[in-house]
Amino acid sequence: MLNTHITQSSAFAPATCANVAVGFDILGFALADIGDTVTLTRHDKRECTLEISGITTDLPKNPHQNTATIGIVSLLNDLGLNDCGFHIHIHKGIPLASGMGGSAASAVAGMVALNAFLKKPLELSQLAKYALMGEGVASLNAHPDNIIPSLYGGLTLSYQTENLTPVILPTANLYCALVHPHLQISTSAARAILSPTISLAQHSRQSAYLAGFIAGLFRQDYDLIKYVLQDILIEPQRAPSVTGFYAVKQAALEAGALGASLSGSGPSVFALCANQCIAQTTRDAMLAAFHQCGIGADGYVSEMGTQGAKIITTKRIDHEIYQHSQ
Repeated sequence: MLNTHITQSSAFAPATCANVAVGFDILGFALADIGDTVTLTRHDKRECTLEISGITTDLPKNPHQNTATIGIVSLLNDLGLNDCGFHIHIHKGIPLASGMGGSAASAVAGMVALNAFLKKPLELSQLAKYALMGEGVASLNAHPDNIIPSLYGGLTLSYQTENLTPVILPTANLYCALVHPHLQISTSAARAILSPTISLAQHSRQSAYLAGFIAGLFRQDYDLIKYVLQDILIEPQRAPSVTGFYAVKQAALEAGALGASLSGSGPSVFALCANQCIAQTTRDAMLAAFHQCGIGADGYVSEMGTQGAKIITTKRIDHEIYQHSQ
């Protein structure tokens, strides 16, 4: 089952922006240059041990409770490899409870790192199933809109829960400006405040926006995308939890963004832009708006839907280290 020549594997998984205003729980895209790294190292102990470093370390140290390791432990059990021991090092690059898919990125990176040890690596859809186990612990309701884009990359549409192979949508050369205010909102808390029902009129209108957004991507029709990039269902319920949200959204629109909304459950706010220059201007305007509200924040600019999770390095028993292509 395991390739005994490999002693260590490191994988990186990117942060993500989920929901994308129009696609609650089904749309998401990968962000460039920010993410989590997980390194698995074989050791003689017949158990998994855990180490955490990076910008946040206040996370469960028990491998049976951490989002990054629950899937690893489950897959080892399913493969009959319970006696195989790994030291698991999680390096967090994504802020905690930021709305940037931090728990999903850790879970995905862990599964991709373990997959490098297998003589017969699993398909991405199989890895997604195990990664989703960890995501379920973080949100109390496993949903794939962060897991899938972090694993596959790109802008993804998750249309079923049984087969986790997504539809990869075109990105129309869009750029994303994303700003993370120095606030925390847990996904489970953000889901708890949502109304379980919506009106037929709301459903019809939001469905039209989702369909129009997808059509706009295929046609690269920025006017259409600008018109439909609206969330009338979830944003109004969650926005009051993010200090300064509406001022930040207005600043993004005035800076030239096509639209803006919460990234995932927040508090991060994203805006889609026609090009990199507008995205940079939009990021700066959003940062200034949060600052005017007395909230510190960090800003990012990324192409919409960049590369998904990848192996960074593997180390073999002969001590050779292999740097993998980007």
